[in-house]
Amino acid sequence: MDYRTFIQKIIYRIITPAIRVMIRIGLTPNIITALGFVGNVAATCMFIHAALLLGEGHQNSAFSWIAWGGAVIIFAGLFDMIDGRMARIGNMSSSFGALWDSTLDRYSEMVSLFGIFMVFEKAGWLWTGIITFLALMGSVMVSYVRARAEGLQIECKVGLMQRPERVVVTAVVAIIAGITGNLWWLAGGMILIAVLANITALWRLLHCYQVLKRKDAGK
Repeated sequence: MDYRTFIQKIIYRIITPAIRVMIRIGLTPNIITALGFVGNVAATCMFIHAALLLGEGHQNSAFSWIAWGGAVIIFAGLFDMIDGRMARIGNMSSSFGALWDSTLDRYSEMVSLFGIFMVFEKAGWLWTGIITFLALMGSVMVSYVRARAEGLQIECKVGLMQRPERVVVTAVVAIIAGITGNLWWLAGGMILIAVLANITALWRLLHCYQVLKRKDAGK
């Protein structure tokens, strides 16, 4: 059992009673997915507000909002686990639900990283803003390669920086940066995601190449 599966089982054990209550009151996985997206939009608004405060020279207030933005990302990330678990427990899985979840996941990452980009832009950290764009690019490509692979009937979950890791890194460095008043924590997180997410995308591409090559050789 890998570490992700182990942690996932612990979290599922904790949240399953709450999920059963949600099912009883009529909530659906698609609603939970939408609520998670709303949470990420809220975090983005906090980052943008922090960016504007930085531009006006109100650093203490700005860093407080950055920390709160990170905390909201962690909270919204829980919804990403709840929706899939709810679909299985409540027998509410659907093809559209899977598409809805994947689509809003991509939007969630794009909006939150845009908010962080704005923080760096207003702080005058141009190069770190560019690195944040590279982190966004890598994040999207990790998901894209997996989606294309699954369309070719290839299981493609290899790599170091999948979505759960990216969410945790983004949230944790935002919280630490906000608490310490040091943007280098946020910059370090973006560098880590930019490097490892793009490596993961290329790793998945190589994995697919090897699988397809074996398939072609067996024809």
